[in-house]
Parts: sequence; C-alpha cells; structure tokens
Amino acid sequence: MQIPQSPLAERVRPKDLAGYIGQEHLMGDAGVLYKQIEANLLSSIILWGPPGTGKTTLAQIIATETQRPFYKLSAINSGVKDIRNILEKVRNQTGFFNQSTPILFIDEIHRFNKSQQDSLLEAVEKAWITLIGATTENPSFEVNNALLSRCQVFSLKPLTSNDLMKIIKRALKIDQWLQQQDIILKETSALIHYAGGDARKVLNLLEQIILQQSASPVIITDEIVKESVKNNTFLYDKKGEMHYDIISAFIKSVRGSDPNAAVYWLARMIEGGEDPVFIARRLIILASEDIGLANPNALLIANAAFEAVQKIGWPEARITLAQATIYLATAPKSNSAYKAINEAQKLVRETGNLPVPLALRNAPTKLMKEQGYGQDYQYAHNFQGNFIKMNFMPEKIASHTIYHPSNNVKEHKVKEDLKNKWGDKYDY
Repeated sequence: MQIPQSPLAERVRPKDLAGYIGQEHLMGDAGVLYKQIEANLLSSIILWGPPGTGKTTLAQIIATETQRPFYKLSAINSGVKDIRNILEKVRNQTGFFNQSTPILFIDEIHRFNKSQQDSLLEAVEKAWITLIGATTENPSFEVNNALLSRCQVFSLKPLTSNDLMKIIKRALKIDQWLQQQDIILKETSALIHYAGGDARKVLNLLEQIILQQSASPVIITDEIVKESVKNNTFLYDKKGEMHYDIISAFIKSVRGSDPNAAVYWLARMIEGGEDPVFIARRLIILASEDIGLANPNALLIANAAFEAVQKIGWPEARITLAQATIYLATAPKSNSAYKAINEAQKLVRETGNLPVPLALRNAPTKLMKEQGYGQDYQYAHNFQGNFIKMNFMPEKIASHTIYHPSNNVKEHKVKEDLKNKWGDKYDY
C-alpha cells in the first residue's frame, strides 16, 4: 500500500465555507462569525478552543472568502522580528479598516510573551492588519489585556459525534488516496470516542488504521480501533477524558505525598505532549490548596517553576517540573487557606453586605470624621508586640472563626500565637 506524502487531515482541510463542518453557534446561518465573514466586516479576533476544532482552517477560509492578503506565523518559532517584517510590508497599504485589510494569523498566540504581544498593538489599533489569533488556552490569562481589549473572542467547542461522522464521510468522498482503498466502516463508536472532539485526530486515526491493515477490504470495527491505539501515546488526549484522568492522578499523588507516583504521572503527561505551562499552572494551585501554610515556600517554588517553564520550554522544562513536583509531593500538607476562603465566601453569601465598623472606615473628609469614621481605630505599631486587641469584623459576626490552622509544625506555632493574642474571642 502506497503511503501518502501528507497527513489525511491536511489533504482534506476545507478551503471554503461550504466545506467547513462544526461550530454551529458561530458558523451556522445565524452565527455571528458567519455573518461577519459573509459581509467581509471582520475585525481582529481571537479563536479560542481545543485542538482540532477548526481554528487554523477557519482563519484560512476567512482569508479566502474575503479575498484578503494572508500572512501566517506560529508563536512557537516566530518572534518580534518576524512580526515587524510583516507589518513593514502592510503598514503603508492601509491606514484604516477596510475590506482588503491584510490578515495576520498567529497560531498558538498564547505562547507569545508580553513584548511579542505588545508589538502587535499599534498595528491592530491602526488597522494595518486584521489579527486572527488562535489559542487553546484561556485568553483572559494568556493574552495581554491591551491586546485582548482590541479583539473579539470567539470560543470554539469540541466537535460533536455528528460533526466527526460528517468529517469522516467527507474525507472518504473527496480524498483520492482513500478512494483507492476498499474501506468498510462497520463500526465507528471507538473511532469517535478516541478522537475526543478533535477533527485532526479522527482523520489521523482513520488513516493510521488503514495503513496498518494489509488485507482488502479494510474493515473498521471498534475492536480494531482499540487495538490500534493500545500502548500508543494517541491515548493521551490533551483535551479529552484521558487528559483529565491523568492530571487528576497527578494532583492526587502530590496531595498524597507520593513523589514516585507524582513523577510517573508527570512523565505520562510529558510523553503525551501535554503543554508544560498547563502542568506548571496546576503545581501553583497545588502549592496553595494542598500545602499552603504548612510550607509557604512551596508557592514560591511552584511559581518559579512556572516562570522557568515559560522561558525554556520543552525538553528542558521537564527537569524543572520534576523538581517542583518532588518538592511539593514531599512537603507537609495543609488545606487551611483553601478551607478558610471557602468559609469566608460562604459567610459573605449568608450574611450579605454587613457594614464596616466605624473605626475601620476611611475618613478623607471633615464630615466623615465628624460622623466618627476612623475615630476609635488603634494603630497596632503603637503598642507592645505591634498588636492591640480590637474588633476588625462586622459586629454581627465579630467572633466568627474562619481560619482553622491545620495539624502541622508550622501552623501549630501560628495557632499558639493566635490563641495568645485573641484569647477566647476566636475558637483557638
């Protein structure tokens, strides 16, 4: 069997709106993005969604349908110089938004650092380009606010089973190589399941199974699909069930103080091609939620790992992640901060907007001072040990204990200190 020179997903990539499948909320007849494309009134946008949901395809279709010049960069291997080279080409072509403004598509825009993203601001502001950024990460966290405020964000969803079946049938119909094979789709449940809403994955898996079969006809069954993906990193779906199962095992292993299991699950994620920034972000959350005040340095270590991973990327980031993982797994554990903020939010919802005690209120005007604002406030640094016992809570909940120190060496000392200072005011 002759092996195709390019992947199936690339060979059957839609080139126009008629071939685009999925994202009905955006691309259906009533979809806001569909209407903007048809009217050629598209402003700069961010396409946010899981892998294989059509972000790159959509950007290329937009350029084709609107007949605009199209420039493409990948944030993985591009920098400020590449951006400036493109902007130099287009800046004199247009000074305001019009229907021929060139499109600059930046894949994985979340991988650009602040200075790289900032280099786009003037071009977007002055409409030298229409920016289309694609990202698998939440733009609220990964795209600078200044750039984000100049773009519309469109959220793409994992493709449905119906979408994936349409994509498979379309591929079988239009791809010349597939037409040369005798293919029988007997069962498709496993094929759809392992794709996890990812068009690229379902097509690549289909092609992989066909290439593995020597007999004719090629019969696709659930059992054959399962056998094909067994012991294959394909099983690690970065946006599917396996992704969530493994990150869950990783988190629980760190929380359970098992560095061996934690590093094993870390390795599974690394081998599966997980985004290192995603792993580093989970370590930061773990450091506060599960270690917290038992070892405050854990948060510093996790945050340092996060910054290091952003700077160095794969493959060296694996060492940094392993170091942080082992440190957190072997650290003493406390979830007292996590429980305290949960308790505080619950209390706020139950008691509403209780008034701030007069002594704690700001008193910038004469009238406020006359009304007693700040009058009885006692400055802690004027007293022995920099402490004075006074009420800092709304009167209605004046003695409500929110923070309960956990059972560890560091918080034992904290609890003793609080008890000495507050006596029986709080439950220490």
